[in-house]
Amino acid sequence: MSQHESNKIIARIYGYGRGGAFTPKDFHDLASHANIRAALSRLAKDGTIRRVLRGVYDYPDFSKLMNAPASPDPEAVAQAYARAHGWTILPEGNTALNLLGLSTQVPAHWHYFSDGPSRKVEWLGGTLAFTHRGNKEVTGLSPKTGLLVQALKALGESHVDAAALDKLRQKLTDKERRRAIREAGYATAWVYAAIKQLAAEAEAPHA
Repeated sequence: MSQHESNKIIARIYGYGRGGAFTPKDFHDLASHANIRAALSRLAKDGTIRRVLRGVYDYPDFSKLMNAPASPDPEAVAQAYARAHGWTILPEGNTALNLLGLSTQVPAHWHYFSDGPSRKVEWLGGTLAFTHRGNKEVTGLSPKTGLLVQALKALGESHVDAAALDKLRQKLTDKERRRAIREAGYATAWVYAAIKQLAAEAEAPHA
């Protein structure tokens, strides 16, 4: 492997940022498959990156509290695994609630809808469970809109109160809320009504 190829691979890893996860396929345009694997293996051995499951690595964040590398980010790992297989995935249930701050419980099983086959992947962070769903439910939405729809469904209509909406406003930008109202017209009526409440504030004129 040339030094130029190695530098490009390292630069892309740094571009993912601390906590980012990736597979050899994320570098296929930079070097040969053999050279990419060799580079990732070398970087894992010297501690720059970490192998979190077969074929998936992360660029570890650092926990000041523990004074040690932080645990891998399950969402980043799931997305990297899905990219490698050409799947589109969408967090569902408690996973969606956790990612949007509507639940503080850290799940041992991270659940996703997928347009690929159903599969469970065991790793040190627990289990990644991918459940096949038709393209209509999984694709065609921006990641944040899909996440928002699934989180609201998991929360349940009776629990969508002012406090929940306030937390969602903190997690979504004005642009993301406006996009959600455009994209989520297919959703259940009460889910769409909740999204409209969020989007109304984003569209309101500022004083």
